[in-house]
Amino acid sequence: MSLIMEINNLDKSFGGLSAVLNFNFCLEQNELIGLIGPNGAGKTTVFNLITGVYKPDQGSIVFNGQNIVGLAPHTICARGIARTFQNIRLFNDLSVLDNVKIASHKNVPYGFLSAILRTPGFFKGEDIIEKDALKYLKIFKLDDKKDELAKNLPYGEQRRLEIARAMATKPTMLILDEPAAGMNPQETKELMKLIAQIRRDFKLSILLIEHDMSLVMGVCERIYVLDYGQIIAEGRPEEIRSNKQVIEAYLGEELE
Repeated sequence: MSLIMEINNLDKSFGGLSAVLNFNFCLEQNELIGLIGPNGAGKTTVFNLITGVYKPDQGSIVFNGQNIVGLAPHTICARGIARTFQNIRLFNDLSVLDNVKIASHKNVPYGFLSAILRTPGFFKGEDIIEKDALKYLKIFKLDDKKDELAKNLPYGEQRRLEIARAMATKPTMLILDEPAAGMNPQETKELMKLIAQIRRDFKLSILLIEHDMSLVMGVCERIYVLDYGQIIAEGRPEEIRSNKQVIEAYLGEELE
């Protein structure tokens, strides 16, 4: 397999405090890897650097052979990287269907003039977008809720809607920021199956941040462990589970 993303020597500080330091990382095509670490380790900062929310102080982020450092978030999304957020960010007062349709903005099959004049091409394009959105809602078992307002969905379904919206951008790399947060064990188990399914069916590369170890160990092929902004371990789930440095980072050192 070939690399879809390679990050080298990435640094980011806030007011003299290093949030990410000398971060190195690689992701292959169709690979599913995890990024874990204690609270405050810098995991979400890494996501924000990859997606253009923050600009690194140093280092490179190469996606499909091109350095994307300095690009705007919408440009990075257009290049093929989609993400979800630790705190759900839906358009609460729009319908479930419209939340997914709005993600198709970069793929609209009509021009600005067609939209203003409401040409036949506009209506044909809108029909294509709606059918595409309904396809994703069906995959995420939300098609029967398409006309409900997003804010009225139960928490677990809001999480699924956010992933469906990310998928509607047609990414080649999907970044999931704690998708199981707030879910009960049954919802988490279903989410685990769903992540494996979308990776398989859409041939996606997936980077996952998650505190739920059963989810991480159950779906990820490789895991990076971050502590105080630095990678302290990398390997297969069984290697990470027994790594002494990782155990100390989460639980502290054993007193003599």
